[in-house]
Amino acid sequence: MAERLLITEDMVLGFPRHVTFRHDAVRDRWVILAPERLLLPDDTAIEILQRLDGMRSVAQIVDILAVEFNAPRADIAIDVTQMLQDLVDKGMVLP
Repeated sequence: MAERLLITEDMVLGFPRHVTFRHDAVRDRWVILAPERLLLPDDTAIEILQRLDGMRSVAQIVDILAVEFNAPRADIAIDVTQMLQDLVDKGMVLP
């Protein structure tokens, strides 16, 4: 059994080649597409995923969202880390 990769704020994450995050015009919503999988992220996840560019660290994404939404950084960090951890566990996001 492979060891679970745990997300840290210094990590830079992105989508692997087989995963696409895009706005689906037919559904008029953002989707994560992978072979034989379709995820429909909620509004919070969309805000995070739109900043996941393979260049920004998790900490930088947290900082941006904390300022943009005028929210406590610690609260944003928990939400971002939990959501990204779930996607890493599913293989939809990788370092």
